[in-house]
Amino acid sequence: MGYDTGVTEAPKQRGKLLAIFVCWLLGNGSLFAWNSMLTIEDYYVYLFPDYHPTRVLTVVYQPFAVTTIAILAYREAKSNTRQRNLFGFILFFFSTLALVILDVATGSKGGIGPFIGVCITSACFGIADAHVQGGMVGDLSFMCPEFLQSFLAGLAASGVLTSALRFITKAAFENSQNGLRKGAMLFFSITCLFELLCVFLYAFVFPKIPIVKHFRMKAASEGSLTVSADLVAAGIQHKSDNEAEEDPKRLERLSNKELFLQNIDYAISLYLIYVLTLSIFPGFLSEDTGSHSLGSWYALVLIAMYNVWDLIGRYVPLIPSIKLTSRKGILAATLSRFLLIPAFYFTAKYGDQGYMILLTSFLGLTNGYLTVCILTEAPKGYKGPEQNALGNLLVVCLLGGIFCGVTLDWLWLIGKGW
Repeated sequence: MGYDTGVTEAPKQRGKLLAIFVCWLLGNGSLFAWNSMLTIEDYYVYLFPDYHPTRVLTVVYQPFAVTTIAILAYREAKSNTRQRNLFGFILFFFSTLALVILDVATGSKGGIGPFIGVCITSACFGIADAHVQGGMVGDLSFMCPEFLQSFLAGLAASGVLTSALRFITKAAFENSQNGLRKGAMLFFSITCLFELLCVFLYAFVFPKIPIVKHFRMKAASEGSLTVSADLVAAGIQHKSDNEAEEDPKRLERLSNKELFLQNIDYAISLYLIYVLTLSIFPGFLSEDTGSHSLGSWYALVLIAMYNVWDLIGRYVPLIPSIKLTSRKGILAATLSRFLLIPAFYFTAKYGDQGYMILLTSFLGLTNGYLTVCILTEAPKGYKGPEQNALGNLLVVCLLGGIFCGVTLDWLWLIGKGW
């Protein structure tokens, strides 16, 4: 198939900086709502003290995310990426709005009914995350590596921004009547507006950037069907030809099974990275690190430090000399992170808050660094449709690791009344 752009040569570099910035904002939007729910944990622990909300909400979230991404990855070659991503961002917006409505309707009373409502919203976040994260990673895998790196950095930046926003709202309302609730509602209201911004950016801005159109046209010429709707949205008219009949090998691609087997080490590494990280963050950091001089701010500080260093770690690979490209090196670094489990255990039992903050920072730094190294290296050498499929498969492994991690997080409760 062919696409008529109306110009003789595709503008390969025009709008690159704008695209990088938009990718960063969309990365923020992909996890902003979920990170808001995690960061507001002090409010939910206050409302639902008997239900372990920081652990339960992540356990509810993950099965829906993993199941949805598995289905979408299986059907990736025939999916409409534009509809998929827009659905995800719109679902993020309405789910966040539902949290505000639920709190207002119940009068912040707590109890099992409102908690079930919050859990349903958490499940919706999981479905939305699977649509957006898999769709965006797959879409950006056949574009510039800088786009994917910026999107991944945006995922981490959402944690930093939500932590900063939570600090501000907590400090502003800490001494007022119902201050915790007021801060939480302002927090979620801002999140709603940001998700609405992401809907606008993906629908009307991103597809019309020249360099984005160039990469999508290239993917389409290699047989990708997932970009068609975005090309139409960018004003690129389709014209039929006999390209597939003249050169059928040009449109051939590896199957998902072949792609997975060729990248099994990357898949295992990404899975193990998030198994470890989510077995510690946020449940263990929120409930099992003891009482310290920071008081109610302690858990928020730990979560903020993780998010800040996760963000820093996602920018470190931009320095070529320290980017890890060896497949064996990535796997070895991933396995070595499991030494953090005894380190966190003994620090929580015997160490002070300074050591815990240091360990949490290292957890975030290595998480972000290795994630970017894997997701930017793995797609190299493949055609556009294969890169899109591989991006989706790797996100399946990532979300699968998160699911197993949040499940294993409950093991920290052994011996504490469980």
